[in-house]
Amino acid sequence: MTNDPADPKPGTGLDMSNPFSAVPIEITVSVGKARPAIRELLSLGRDAVLPLDRRVDDAVELYIGERLIARGQLEEIEGEDDGQLAVRLTEVANLRDGLG
Repeated sequence: MTNDPADPKPGTGLDMSNPFSAVPIEITVSVGKARPAIRELLSLGRDAVLPLDRRVDDAVELYIGERLIARGQLEEIEGEDDGQLAVRLTEVANLRDGLG
């Protein structure tokens, strides 16, 4: 292993020579969509249930902006962050070509 600062940190995939590699980005996780009629939407109140087009065990999609970058499964973190949601990636896009 070298100490070249241009080498990525092991296991991170980060190019430390690129000053933008440490800039945080926002990833949106989509669990599904709903298409209610406006009259249904207007009648929603507290404790209403809005059915989505996906099932609990279906894959979720990860987006940066409008671009699909990965798919995965929702998980609950155990231990110190018990109850926090996370996504286990099952399919990752080649960011140059997208996700097929």
